[in-house]
Amino acid sequence: MHCPFCSAEDTQVKDSRQTDEGTSIRRRRSCSGCGGRFTTFERIQLRELIVVKNNGKKELFDREKLLMSMKTPLRKRPVDDAKLEQMVSGIVRQLESFGEAEIPTGKIGELVMNAFAETDQVAYIRYASVYKDFREVEDFNEFVDDLQKIQKAS
Repeated sequence: MHCPFCSAEDTQVKDSRQTDEGTSIRRRRSCSGCGGRFTTFERIQLRELIVVKNNGKKELFDREKLLMSMKTPLRKRPVDDAKLEQMVSGIVRQLESFGEAEIPTGKIGELVMNAFAETDQVAYIRYASVYKDFREVEDFNEFVDDLQKIQKAS
């Protein structure tokens, strides 16, 4: 493992432990070159997932990109990093369980919407505003009205 600070190849693992959900191993490392400390995560990857964008372009699935896209709607919301990590891990497991190498962005968006719907309604609406491409206040009103109807029905 290369040191992110000085690019030295000689780094040592100082501590290893499983994450809370048991889906990855967290390793604390130390660089013998510069003395810098950093953390790495080791996760199981069943297959390489390819994301198919709306314009047809394909790229490798990036878990960190998914994580960052979910952090934005959760800004200043009462959802901690551990819960967010659990949500991302759940979405990745679902994507891998589909058995398909190529996943359309729309499917990923739906899974994120479902995760937010179960966790935080404000984040759900924030994410929906981008995902569903709201352009006017009326778009928000219709979405919130539909959300309220669903809540009253359950």
